[in-house]
Amino acid sequence: MRTPQIAVLLLLVGLAMPLVAQNNAPKNEVAKNVVASADEAPNTAPARTGGDSAGADFVIGTGDVLAINVWKETEISRVVPVRSDGRISLPLVGELQASGKTPKQLEAEIKTKLRDYVSEPEVTVIVQEIKSQKFNVLGMVLKPGSYTLTKPMTIIDAIAIAGGFRDFAKQKDIYVLRHSPDGKQLRLPFNYKDVVKGRNYSQNVELESNDTIVVP
Repeated sequence: MRTPQIAVLLLLVGLAMPLVAQNNAPKNEVAKNVVASADEAPNTAPARTGGDSAGADFVIGTGDVLAINVWKETEISRVVPVRSDGRISLPLVGELQASGKTPKQLEAEIKTKLRDYVSEPEVTVIVQEIKSQKFNVLGMVLKPGSYTLTKPMTIIDAIAIAGGFRDFAKQKDIYVLRHSPDGKQLRLPFNYKDVVKGRNYSQNVELESNDTIVVP
């Protein structure tokens, strides 16, 4: 056989070898590649969020902004504010009392009212903006102002959020101003130095909406 013919034959053999090796690859290696590809594939299923973004026990109040979604019913779904009378308006549903209810309770009521128009309605209520529950921190703190009360919080938590004390703050003479249900204003004393040392810890009360912490 001539030398050029031998060279061509060797070239063809060399090209065929990777194909043979690929066909003879262990089945478990192929399976691994398939699993890896599946893991890397994007999840295209629609994500649905329940109405507990502000906490399951959150009570809706005046000024809160609600995102109401009715599954596959875009004409009904919308973002609505809770009006000063505590109510909202939705197509087909009409007027609803939202203030004083949790998102789950409101979801259930909307579902009930929609059953006359929509077969098996799926409803989610999300508190998109919380504006109804706030507390204030005034006086000798680094960042005095009004803050949103979105979860259980104590006086110490509030002081930390407000950046801590400024120089010469009277840490023993802090107090909380609170409006009682009968309309009276309560003054709750708070001695920071005692509480952080483990004394009189009952003074570190959980805040309520519209409480004002004063740091002299």
